[in-house]
This record gives sequence, C-alpha cells and structure tokens, in this order.
Amino acid sequence: MDDAPDCHVANGHDSLHAAHYADHAAFTPAVVLENEQLARGTYRMRIDAAGIAERIVPGQFVMVRVAGQVDPMLGRAFAMYDVVRDGSGAAVALDFVYLVHGKLTTALAACQPGRTVELWGPLGNGFDPVECDRRILVAGGIGYTPFLAAGKESLGAARYGAPARVGGAAAEVVMCYGVRTADLLAGEPAFRAAGLDLRIASDDGSVGHHGLVTDLLNEALDEARDDYAGKRVQVDCCGPEPMMEAVAKICLDRGAPCRVSLETPMACGIGICFSCVAKVKQPAGDWDYKRTCVDGPVFDAAKIEW
Repeated sequence: MDDAPDCHVANGHDSLHAAHYADHAAFTPAVVLENEQLARGTYRMRIDAAGIAERIVPGQFVMVRVAGQVDPMLGRAFAMYDVVRDGSGAAVALDFVYLVHGKLTTALAACQPGRTVELWGPLGNGFDPVECDRRILVAGGIGYTPFLAAGKESLGAARYGAPARVGGAAAEVVMCYGVRTADLLAGEPAFRAAGLDLRIASDDGSVGHHGLVTDLLNEALDEARDDYAGKRVQVDCCGPEPMMEAVAKICLDRGAPCRVSLETPMACGIGICFSCVAKVKQPAGDWDYKRTCVDGPVFDAAKIEW
C-alpha cells in the first residue's frame, strides 16, 4: 500500500509499566476440566483458573507445569486461547492450546480431567486494542493460539481483562493461517464461528491455498488497498521466526503497521533469567536486548532486529 494506514491504539501502555510485570501475576494450582485433541498432536486444555481467566487479555500467556512432576522442573509458556464464561458472563475457566513436542507437552497430553496443573500468570503485555477497518491476523503452525480471543475482541464478541477493555473495534477480521499439511489444521470451527474471515494455506496443498501464508497476506493487503482506500489496517502475526520476519518485511515495504508475538523459548517467564531476549531497535538507532516475557511477547515488527 502506498499510504501508511493510520491506526489509533486504544488503552496504550508502556511495556515497562509495572502492571505488565510478573509481580502482578498469580500462582495457582488448577484442575484440568477438559483435554481435547484438535488436530494431530494438538490439544486444547481447559483449566479451572477463574482468577487468572478474569484478568488475562489476548496475547498474554501463562507458565504451566504438571503438579508433582519434577521432570521437567520448569514450566512452559502457553498463550491464552480463550476464556470460558458462565451464564452471568463471569470468567470461570481458561483454555490454552499446545502441540506435543517434548517432555512437558507429552505429560500434558496424558492429563485426564481431575488432574492438577500449576500455573502462574497472566504474563506479558498482550495485544493492545487497535481501532481499524481491517485487522489481519497472520498465523503459522501453533502461532494461531492468541488469535481466537484477539479476533473476538476486535469484532465485539467478547471482552477481556479486569476491568474489561474497551475500544479496539475492527469492521472485519481476516485470519491468514498457514500449516504444513491438513491434519495439523486446528481450531477451524471455532475461528469461523467467531466470525473471522478464515483463509488457509498449506505447504503441500492438502487444504486451502497451496503455498505460503504470506501469499494470503499480500492478497488481504491488496484488498485493503482496493476496498479500503484511505482507511486503516492492522497486521498482527505469530508463528515461526522466518515467517514472522517475512511478514514484517512485507508490511514494512507496503506501509502497513505490524506487530509480532515472539515465540522465544522461556525458562522463567518472569524476567529474571534473560534466556528469552530479543534484539529490539532503540530510538537512537542502535539496538538493545529486551526480555520477551516481560517487555513482550508483542513487539512492533519494524523494531525487531531479525
């Protein structure tokens, strides 16, 4: 796009503000309510964690470990997938999605309802609400997990946080979702039911567009240029780093604002170990290391030193 879309950020924050630091997080044991398989090796776990569910916002995460299990000793970070509410609208449970890939996620997959997990959160800064005409969510692999709640919030179907966040409406939400093959596609019914314009790409052509998810992004930006001339676009992205780098470059070249939610591995999740640092450009033109867990995980894509 020739003209850079001008998005207004509502409820903006400084990522160094104390409200986004781990001393405001809660540690709690929580009972597993559901552990449903969504796709090959992919599960949605629902846990009884009302205290965290009522405060968490899209893009934030929790650190999780299996209670009583010492291998692995450290927890793992999982983005909030959605919040479960009762008939009165009160948050009563939290959903997160995981891909079985190691000791902790293998242990989680074996958890039956009634098992206890330990978690602390909410952690990280999350996605600030953004007023725009078209919000484009770009996901690769397991990177789709923050976007169900993010899309619902933009469309006004749900509110998150305590007090509930306001603003950030989008006329439409387009989600570009890339997978390697069809049996790894997870969450499709939930995204469509939430009203997202879901567009799928696969590396092998077994589902959706045969090609890269960035092909879908370019199409969505072309439509925004043709159908939304002079109006506002916001791109948000999560997934493998090479994909996020490619999305960031496309958006920079086309003048579209873009945020990325980094998936940097974390050891502590609370900012003390510095194992999850990312290179972030500073106003003076140089760069500095920022901790993904407390300064992110959401960053302006144009400021990342890929």
